[in-house]
Amino acid sequence: MIDRLTLTNFKAFQHAEIPLGPLTLLTGLNSSGKSTVMQALALLRQSYTAGNLDLAAVLRKLNDNPQLVRDAGFLLKGELVGLGDGQDVLHENFVSDEPEITLGINEGERTYFWSAQYDQEQNLLPLRNLDVPAGREGTERLEGEAGWAPGYLTAPFQYLHADRITPAERYPRDHQVAIGRGFLGVRGEHSVNFLRHHARDEVPDGPLRHARAKSPLLLDQVAAWMGELCPGVNLEAAPIEGTDTVRLSYGFGDALTATRRRRPTNVGFGLTYALPIVVACLTAQPGGLILLENPEAHLHPQGQTRMAGLAAAAAAHGAQLIVETHSDHVLNGMRLAVKQGLLTPEQAVVHFFRSADGSGVEVITPRIDKDGQLDQWPMGFFDELENTLVQLLD
Repeated sequence: MIDRLTLTNFKAFQHAEIPLGPLTLLTGLNSSGKSTVMQALALLRQSYTAGNLDLAAVLRKLNDNPQLVRDAGFLLKGELVGLGDGQDVLHENFVSDEPEITLGINEGERTYFWSAQYDQEQNLLPLRNLDVPAGREGTERLEGEAGWAPGYLTAPFQYLHADRITPAERYPRDHQVAIGRGFLGVRGEHSVNFLRHHARDEVPDGPLRHARAKSPLLLDQVAAWMGELCPGVNLEAAPIEGTDTVRLSYGFGDALTATRRRRPTNVGFGLTYALPIVVACLTAQPGGLILLENPEAHLHPQGQTRMAGLAAAAAAHGAQLIVETHSDHVLNGMRLAVKQGLLTPEQAVVHFFRSADGSGVEVITPRIDKDGQLDQWPMGFFDELENTLVQLLD
């Protein structure tokens, strides 16, 4: 599990060290730095998957030129994120004639750092330095560990953007992505095909298994959790023969009261928008990492709270989830999970991001106690209801 993310000269942050837990909530005003945290983690994963942080290749280049590895580095444009060029990711108040962008990961006692040279027009920023863990003593220069990689770079991974799939007639059927890699796509576009293929897999007994589902099978578990948003809903996912697509349909009611099946285009946005989140959480694996942007989108407040409960269940199952949200209902769902004993206070981390005059971004970390209460409510932290009520009652 990632315990801390360190950012230097990266986008909104001149320097920041951000603790992470099994379930971490990132909140704050728009353009306050929340997305930067998600993008940094996705950028490292994207660069590693593309071979640009491959240790064996980096070692060979370091032997020739230990100061600069030009064909290894941060890949700014790829499957997970498209961050533009070097000029788009360098912090505006960097301090150096030759600025470097550094990303760091702490996993337990191990610390990993990557530093890349800034190049205004490049979308592959070349590595200048690479450090690997040396146990309790800190970090040391890279020397011959050809199998080295932080755990999260090779662990199961999902990243769902705020811009997810919408109701449609059909969805892609890509076996290599959905089945071979188990990746739902950044928009969740492969969720329907993934669900079709894994419909009869069992959700393990424990916090993720919905008590009122018809069975432990994934399809029934997805339907039960989706029923928290729309009671009585059920799903079917089937291939469209002769095409590389699959069809999703919804039904409502039990066997005696069921209506005809409906296309997603004849059902509200909320169900389809939430489907990738439900599938990602129910198939979360211990040690895996899930990044979720705005799980509350298109959901009623009750549904937003339940989505937070599902994320907490995935974290209790052993996965790590980092969630970006603007919803106090998501926050309250997380607090309820702590009060109900699903998570310990230490497992639930909340960060509030806000702009600090002249110093970039300020990160405030309210603490949740065993009763789900927060130790502080900084100005701007989910206080709009109170502010509005004051004006209404004035």
